[in-house]
Amino acid sequence: MDFSSNNISGVIPETICSIESLLSLHLGSNSLSGELPLSSKGCTKLVLLDAGHNDLKGEIPTWIGESLTSLRFLNLRSNMLDRDITPNLSKLSALQFLDLADNKLSGTIPRSFGNFTAMKIIGKFSNWITDYKEQMLITTKGNTRMITGYMEQEKMFITTKGITRVYDELLSLMKILDLSNNNLFGVIPEELTSLFDLFSLNLSGNHFTGEIIENISKLQQLESLDLSRNNFSGTIPSSLAALTYLAYLNLSYNNLSGEIPLSNQLQTFNASSYIGNPGLCGFPLNQCCKDNETAQGQSNPHDRDENEMIWFYTSMAPGFVVGFWTIWGTLILNKNWNLYYFRFIDNMFDQVYVFTVLNMSRIRKHGCSQ
Repeated sequence: MDFSSNNISGVIPETICSIESLLSLHLGSNSLSGELPLSSKGCTKLVLLDAGHNDLKGEIPTWIGESLTSLRFLNLRSNMLDRDITPNLSKLSALQFLDLADNKLSGTIPRSFGNFTAMKIIGKFSNWITDYKEQMLITTKGNTRMITGYMEQEKMFITTKGITRVYDELLSLMKILDLSNNNLFGVIPEELTSLFDLFSLNLSGNHFTGEIIENISKLQQLESLDLSRNNFSGTIPSSLAALTYLAYLNLSYNNLSGEIPLSNQLQTFNASSYIGNPGLCGFPLNQCCKDNETAQGQSNPHDRDENEMIWFYTSMAPGFVVGFWTIWGTLILNKNWNLYYFRFIDNMFDQVYVFTVLNMSRIRKHGCSQ
């Protein structure tokens, strides 16, 4: 069922799940109000529930984790949901996409969120869209027959890497946890680092404190990480450089300090990824670190450059002489080594010549046959 992007208002009807075989329910981008009806517990086969961008209120029902055991995609983004996040959601072992952004949720991230099995197993996914077949009696050309077909291609708007766009064919690959723009606080639970196949993690716009956990480097499949607009403190862990797939990083507007780790991975991001941290320094920011400033104040940079050049040229001359006579002096004084060396050079030239001639011959023959 797809009712998304209309002007539907009112509450979600209690009879919405009277269709027991319902697999996909799109209610997003409407003006629906009230709470998710208790009768939705009957949608036991539901794989996708998109109720984002509405005016739903109240808490996230605990029965979602207990009844909708087949759920893989849950989008409740941009509503007015409040209170703590129920730990019961972690019972959804098949859940690979959870978007609770832009609500009024409070409390801490449940430690049990590290139990999302589908977000842990790397490379294990199924194209659920073609897992289910639909059958229908069709009458055409005077004949009635059974037609078997797959579900229509699913689509959903997803926000990741700072961009919102529609995903269809790649939807089954999306493993995302988005809790941004709520009133959550506390530290990042260590258990989240066990979600090894997570594609995107967004915790921005909350009140999280403490340091960025060192073990975040375990999320080796992570391509998007947004921790901006929080109260994180301490230094940026150097382990972030181990996230080789990371294409989007935003650590701006926190209380981070120290030097940005010197690594090719972290320095590929522009200054906007780090701004708003008064104690942060180093490239790509314009703010130099205090140690570098002190060292520069103690010695004139021009004098240091001149001294380095003098030492470079002074050491280069004797190095060249020693290296030259070490090789050629040995060859001149030792006749056997001299002989072997020039034989080796001759053999190398011979092999290159033979290889070149043979390949040119083959190319010519091939051209003639064509």
